[in-house]
Amino acid sequence: MKDMHLADQALGALMMALQKSLMEQSDIVPVLKGFKFRLSEQGLVVLNPPLVKMGHDFDEEGEE
Repeated sequence: MKDMHLADQALGALMMALQKSLMEQSDIVPVLKGFKFRLSEQGLVVLNPPLVKMGHDFDEEGEE
């Protein structure tokens, strides 16, 4: 049996899924169940990471 680990890219995808879930106040489970993985030299990578879209516009000073 060979051990596997998440590549940095997969950890980022997991964090993006969590951020999206928190922002949208939605269940994270369907996103995680939908992840497609591939084994690379760096570890497991996610082939379909979630996209997080920001809905706020900010001015030049960073204020809404």
